[in-house]
Amino acid sequence: MTAQDRLTMSLGEAMFTQRAIRRMKPDPIPVEDLHTIVDAAVKAPNGGNKQPGRFLVLTEKPKLQEFGKLYHEAWWAKRRDHEGWLSPADVPSDNKNYQSAMKFADEFKDVPCVVLALAPAGTQLQSVMPSVQNLLLAARGLGIGSTLTMLHPQVIDRVRELLAIPADVDIMCCLPLGYPRGNFGPTSRLPTSQTTFFNAWGSPPPWK
Repeated sequence: MTAQDRLTMSLGEAMFTQRAIRRMKPDPIPVEDLHTIVDAAVKAPNGGNKQPGRFLVLTEKPKLQEFGKLYHEAWWAKRRDHEGWLSPADVPSDNKNYQSAMKFADEFKDVPCVVLALAPAGTQLQSVMPSVQNLLLAARGLGIGSTLTMLHPQVIDRVRELLAIPADVDIMCCLPLGYPRGNFGPTSRLPTSQTTFFNAWGSPPPWK
């Protein structure tokens, strides 16, 4: 059975029930599912069909533990830079998104898989991010959750050392994968009548 044959969930269901999953079970993901996910990723369009995207799939527990520590440090480095937060006491208790993300940073070391999207240094994001979205949708089709995250310059050199990533390869983003503790969608999003314009900024779409 090909990777395409294994992805039987409709595209509509995958897109309309996809959400950021930050509560994950530690259960391992079968290698055949990981194969399907990256097969889907590389089918995405890319500039000039140069196919610059590379994927580093991390499943070894000791490395995941070490990577999880670096992710935790990176999360707090971003909060320090962007919000000036230095400890859990600084995170607003009524901000569910940040509370959830903070807890995920604490639990990151226990996720069963992390995929790093990589590319030769200087590669434009638009040649890699379509493959990342394919990866996320394929994971959803297999019942596997994820969320797109970025690292912080404070930890990049140590991530490179841990995973033997050459200096001439950029880390584009970080994708933890795992079976959700909880449910996928439906999601709550602004109506497109509020986020879409036709022909000029501020001009409403026909369906407003």
